Amino acid sequence: MTEIADTTGVSESAVRAAHEFRVVFSRLRRRMRESYDPGDLTPSQTSVLSRLDKDGEASVSDLAAAERVRHQSVAATVAVLEERALVSRRPDPSDGRRQLVFVTDSGHAFLEDRRRAGEGWLTRALEDQCTEAERRTLLEAAAILDRVVRS
Repeated sequence: MTEIADTTGVSESAVRAAHEFRVVFSRLRRRMRESYDPGDLTPSQTSVLSRLDKDGEASVSDLAAAERVRHQSVAATVAVLEERALVSRRPDPSDGRRQLVFVTDSGHAFLEDRRRAGEGWLTRALEDQCTEAERRTLLEAAAILDRVVRS
């Protein structure tokens, strides 16, 4: 179940900033996704592939827990990714009954192409639509958001 934050005693500016950043972040993610060919991957397939890329290898059970979905759903997702040669499996060296899923070289290349396309779109948009001072402000805001996220 999702936890609802208590905003009692919180400044109006904090509430407004949280709302605005959430909305803008969602729009930014959507626009970046539109900037590249999804290669017919669903959002859940992309999520599993990205998680494996970041975390290394994992069992289907571990992925299901991390993605907060049913084991069967992740198993189907992994099967599609494996069929497309974006992931592969190997036996778990500590438990031969388990299989570990990992991103293949093709999977890494696929993700890198998508990231490069999204970042390229954003770079061009920031260059074309923002002043140098605005880009510096965005860099300062990114540093602040990073600090908030890491706390």
